[in-house]
Amino acid sequence: MGPLTPLTLQTDAAAPARGIADLLLRAAERHPDTGVRYALGGTSTGHADQSYPELLREAQILLTGLRARGLRPGDTLVLLLTHPEEFLIAFWASVLGGFVPCPMARLQGDPERWATQLSHVNTLLERPLLITSEAISAELPPVEGLATATLELLLDPEAEPAEDFHTPEPDDVAVLVLTSGSTGNSKAVMLSHANLLASMAGKNGYHRLTAADTTLNWVSFDHVAALLECHLLPLSVGARQVHTEAAVVLRDPVEFLRLISGHGVTMTFTPNFLLGLLNSAAERLDAADRARIDLSGLRHIISGGEAVVCATGRSFLRTFARYGLSPTALWPAFGMTETCAGSIYSLAFPQGDEGAEFANLGTPVQGLRIRVADERDRALPEGGVGELQLCGPMITRGYYRNERATRDAFTADGWFRSGDLGRIDDGRLTLVGRSKDSVIVNGVNYFSHEIESALERLDGVAASYVAAFPIRAAGGDTEQLVIAFHPELPAEDENGRYRLLAAIRSTVVMQWGFRPALILPLPAEAFPKTSLGKIQRALMRTRLENGDYHEAVRAVEELTVRRLGGHTEPEGDTERVLAEIYAELFDTEPERISATANFFDLGGTSLDILRLRNRVAQRLGATDLPVLTVLTAPTVRDLAARLADPASPGERVYDPVVPMQVSGDKTPLFCVHPGVGEVLVFVNLAQYFVGDRPFYALRARGFNEGEKPFATFEEMVDCYVAGIRARQPHGPYALAGYSFGAAVAFEIAKVLEAQGERVDFVGSFNLPPHIKYRMDELDFVETAVNLAFFLDLVDKKQARELPGQLRGLSEEAQLATLIGLAPAERIAELDLDLAKFGAWADLADRITDLGRGYRPSGTVDSMSVFYAVPLRGTKEDWLARELRRWDEHTRGANRYVDVPGEHYTLMGPQHVAAFQAVLRAELDRAMGDGQ
Repeated sequence: MGPLTPLTLQTDAAAPARGIADLLLRAAERHPDTGVRYALGGTSTGHADQSYPELLREAQILLTGLRARGLRPGDTLVLLLTHPEEFLIAFWASVLGGFVPCPMARLQGDPERWATQLSHVNTLLERPLLITSEAISAELPPVEGLATATLELLLDPEAEPAEDFHTPEPDDVAVLVLTSGSTGNSKAVMLSHANLLASMAGKNGYHRLTAADTTLNWVSFDHVAALLECHLLPLSVGARQVHTEAAVVLRDPVEFLRLISGHGVTMTFTPNFLLGLLNSAAERLDAADRARIDLSGLRHIISGGEAVVCATGRSFLRTFARYGLSPTALWPAFGMTETCAGSIYSLAFPQGDEGAEFANLGTPVQGLRIRVADERDRALPEGGVGELQLCGPMITRGYYRNERATRDAFTADGWFRSGDLGRIDDGRLTLVGRSKDSVIVNGVNYFSHEIESALERLDGVAASYVAAFPIRAAGGDTEQLVIAFHPELPAEDENGRYRLLAAIRSTVVMQWGFRPALILPLPAEAFPKTSLGKIQRALMRTRLENGDYHEAVRAVEELTVRRLGGHTEPEGDTERVLAEIYAELFDTEPERISATANFFDLGGTSLDILRLRNRVAQRLGATDLPVLTVLTAPTVRDLAARLADPASPGERVYDPVVPMQVSGDKTPLFCVHPGVGEVLVFVNLAQYFVGDRPFYALRARGFNEGEKPFATFEEMVDCYVAGIRARQPHGPYALAGYSFGAAVAFEIAKVLEAQGERVDFVGSFNLPPHIKYRMDELDFVETAVNLAFFLDLVDKKQARELPGQLRGLSEEAQLATLIGLAPAERIAELDLDLAKFGAWADLADRITDLGRGYRPSGTVDSMSVFYAVPLRGTKEDWLARELRRWDEHTRGANRYVDVPGEHYTLMGPQHVAAFQAVLRAELDRAMGDGQ
């Protein structure tokens, strides 16, 4: 480690930089009028500029706060900061102080998984200080020994900015970057100051950026390309850099082009999949976009993270040439965290890739050597296929405190093993495969073993007989995932097999955000294994590509068609457009979408409902498609009819029962809504009941125009009983309720029993019988804030603090404040405005009011009580003191079932697969209709 030196902005222009802090110091001195532009909401919400001197000063102030915490050069810091302006200040404060920053991604929706990752990083980095925001801090799961500090507390605007900075040695670690691995096995790549400076020089040998350039980044800073390619590189030459957030571009890919046009961007970065999305969107650009998109100043787009498909790249260049895009603007590139991101570039696309499916990646930057080697690490001649290995000053020296991984990553003669298979022709690199067991979808690396581990936990899937591997369709924009599994079911159990297909698909969608292209049930002998029992995924991929699994693929297609009721051709323009939209959402061809196929049977999730509504608005002009319409008219034909006649009687007549999925021969399950009255919370859960038992949800009255909310608790119960008996005239019945809905389900069961019917299952999802005390706590502002939290309009910290802050305001002002705090993209997704949110909050308050006078009485036969982490207190106290009071209201023994997650997350994406298995097993036991 080097010494501390005083700040001197009069730097020696000729002296080489000693560490990356010099990049910021020189930019602040020589380019004071440029800096970082934050366009966090995209082009519609304006932007904020921060000059390089302002960024430096903010970092100096934060450095004062960090030193006050006792940090010393060499200490490690974890930066868990999602907003670019927060991250950059913390990153530079760390660098200036000689601390070692480690960016980390936020892991939402699964406290256990997040706790595992945090615990692993805390141990690996030897108890670092974790710096985060107050909002994220409120959501952090408890991790023993984890030290945290919020940026808001550390960044005191009244503090004196630090004036002395640490001078590093070139080989000192400048930053640690975590590899992918969300199950607690991430490695930390060490990138030294010398690595980063060599990389910047090498990159700009190709980029030729100057202070006159403007770059654009939309990738989060836990990705090495965002930090190096899109921040340090433009900083090193004093260029202006524009940063937005990933959700802005992923929500609407055209925003990428609008940002380029609006800010005069000359260089940017994107994986190949976004090019494919833009190609698809080009046909639907409105007149305003066609008028404002101007790509004539865009010199080049670096495309890395996944293979560039030549057809996709050519189509992109050809499609957007009319907007001024240069025919040589797309640069396929290769880089890894261990190579300081981009290190091999191709400037010859597309001319140099005639006849190829995937783009050549070009030649290495100055100072980097590459070779292709055989299994004994011997260099192969040009044209030979082997592992890509690299050597040069921008290559990491290894992994922090992981000698084994470091040793395994290098050859005996010091070359880094990339794990990619490739060949070199005339000095130009082409990748042909990967020796690592992973799948790259939309530029993100997913490890096969993580996907397999999650799927093995599904009931009916044989342990150690699940294989997750990639495949790429000819001309596809990205890799696709194939899941092969062995079902522990009789061959004749068609319902069970279809249920497993749906469960696997839903689990992948909800945990990783994309759909498998193919799910294959195979016999155990179809899984080739090594002598150590490891499935040979690459061999299975080869067999699939060779057609060995053709019969299994055909059987799945035939089963799916049968279960979806055969194929009916869409008729008319509206049905055909809807079929196209369904095909886009479910990654298939429009001609494969039947007019009678159910949106949810096809795999629709709650997020897909929002996507469907957005696309229907864009393509068919139906800007206010109610969620209930999608729920009650989920086929192409039914939805087209509703769009043609939105005021049909089906829309006007209130029916409390919403069919979430109707397949399966077992006794139906009826689930009562939580206190917000809506049933979207059950959409993902219902997916796991496909082919098993019908799943109905009970939705409160008052959402639709002209509907009067229930006046009494008894009126609500009677209405729900009538709705249930209209669907299922006689028992035995299966009922359940989530939160507030548990008390309603209990009362429904009592009424049905009084009518002489059998109720064999009554389930409470984390609610005790006595709810009055909780209802009394919920005045209007508490209810409105809870609703906002339920809808992801505010975070957990805000949900705790806002009631006290808003209570003195009028109800109108309270609602306006909540809407004002909500992210614009979330408001757009939900199609909310102040009036709609106010009406929903008023309905939720009326439902809450019904519970204020509720006191449980009487008994049912028995209850199944599923308990998760409560809103307050410990799980153990919650069970002992509150939930077990159900024993006072049953004639027989109750069952108390521990389920993962918290009150608000037990049916969320990370926990629903585990919860559904427990719930279905309990239902089968209670109803006696399990197979």
